[in-house]
Amino acid sequence: MPEPEQVEVEEYVRVESIFVRHRNALLLRAQFTPIYTDYYLHLMQHGIRHSADLDQMLKDFMAGLTLHVVARPWAETIAWTVNLRAPRVNVFVTGGSLQESVTGRLFTEDVREPDRNFFYSQVIAKQLPEPRLSTLEVDDRDPLHWVEQFYAQSEQRMARMFRHDDEVFSLIVAQPDCDEEWLAALDEEGAARIQETEETNLLETRRFRFHCGCDLGKILPVLGSWRERPDDLFEDADVITVQCPRCAARYRVTRDMI
Repeated sequence: MPEPEQVEVEEYVRVESIFVRHRNALLLRAQFTPIYTDYYLHLMQHGIRHSADLDQMLKDFMAGLTLHVVARPWAETIAWTVNLRAPRVNVFVTGGSLQESVTGRLFTEDVREPDRNFFYSQVIAKQLPEPRLSTLEVDDRDPLHWVEQFYAQSEQRMARMFRHDDEVFSLIVAQPDCDEEWLAALDEEGAARIQETEETNLLETRRFRFHCGCDLGKILPVLGSWRERPDDLFEDADVITVQCPRCAARYRVTRDMI
């Protein structure tokens, strides 16, 4: 009996940047299985488990950030955080084109409860003298809507984001003189068929993977302030577990390491 054919999964997600002519819009599209595969391997490696709804929320937000990064200049590193009231959770994602990576995590413990749901954006680039920050209020629990609201309020232009079959996502962003009536009327099916129904031009392709780059050597310096008072950090334990603030990777730290 022949062995079943094995399907290879690409290591990187390839995001296409496509100009929609006559509509003056930019279409960003990618199939996110490679990022999601590495994300789940990361969760398994570090013994992290999320509820199904929070897991989907983080995955959708990573997709939104990745597509947004491709709509921006190469040199930018962008971090997004949404602080939700109920459930009380922070959804964090960050990525950049130069690093060819995106990562993220959920904060579910010791989270400050806001009176409203807030979206925080931070952009870092060499040409900026300091990080560019923006804050807006979001009114639901759908990351795709968060991205659209971010564009409307912080970018001051219309954008639409859609989830398609097979873990494909599309983000359509208005450019100068955009046909906003057409963009506002788009639905999921129409967005999926843009390259069939409209005249388009592929501008560029960028690639991304789920990757943080953290290791114990980068985590330990953060604990340097505890060197003179290790008992406050370890209490009665000889070993503690420290989490990476970007991806929630868990590292065992002993007293002699400090």
